[in-house]
Amino acid sequence: MRVIGALWLRNVRLFARNRVQLLLLFIMPFFYLYLLSAIFKSTSVSQPIPYVLAGIVMIVVFQTSLNIATSTIEDIVSGYMKEVLVSPVRRISIVVGQILSSTTVAAFQAFLILAVGYALGLTYTSMVTPIAIAGFVVLAGLVFSSFGLWLAASVRNSQTFQIVSVAVTTPITFLCGVYVPLSLLPEGLQTAALLNPMTYAAAFFRALSLEKLSLPADELVAEQLAFRFHGVLITPVTGLIILAVFGLICAMLSAIAFTRADFSAMNRSAIQKDVFQQ
Repeated sequence: MRVIGALWLRNVRLFARNRVQLLLLFIMPFFYLYLLSAIFKSTSVSQPIPYVLAGIVMIVVFQTSLNIATSTIEDIVSGYMKEVLVSPVRRISIVVGQILSSTTVAAFQAFLILAVGYALGLTYTSMVTPIAIAGFVVLAGLVFSSFGLWLAASVRNSQTFQIVSVAVTTPITFLCGVYVPLSLLPEGLQTAALLNPMTYAAAFFRALSLEKLSLPADELVAEQLAFRFHGVLITPVTGLIILAVFGLICAMLSAIAFTRADFSAMNRSAIQKDVFQQ
């Protein structure tokens, strides 16, 4: 537990010291809120601003959670991770510490945006809703932190990681219904969106934060909080189960990839050599 706590505290401190990053990560969601709320007003969504805000919160959680991948790559390249590994520390403890620190940072930013959103008119009729929201934000952070760590441990160097990260995160963020309503996408991309775990994270969080989980199926589908695929109804609760299964798989894959990775072959000189060879 001491190792997990030390890694958690280190990563949280690194985030807190980067005030420029913190400021930009706080400002950009509200820029997208202003931009996207006009788009969603043309759809069947009844509360466009809270609807868009809930989706943006999930994007922030996703992108912040993936920062663990970047920090892990930097730790490996700088040699910090090797120093940790030569100590009598189990690699699974490092995995847990990295995931928990990333989840903490992601949850903090999500709560910060929700607090401002509350001032903009986001209200709850039940006291249970904020508690459920906090729990789901933590769950989403754990899921996507595990996904990010798996990417980091599976990629050989930072240059390759940057390419893989863009190639993976771009379709995930743009095919989840946050930036563009799924109803406006071609049929093929709508089908592809149903394979995207972020689609279900955004849909469930929207239904939860807008307190619409109990709506009839037709209304949920109309507001893109539920989906029909070949006659099968995927409710927000079903989406939550899909997301949880995805997170469990990512946690297992990240643990396996991290414990098997050969960090001794990854350093700055090796990476620069790869670049010159390319």
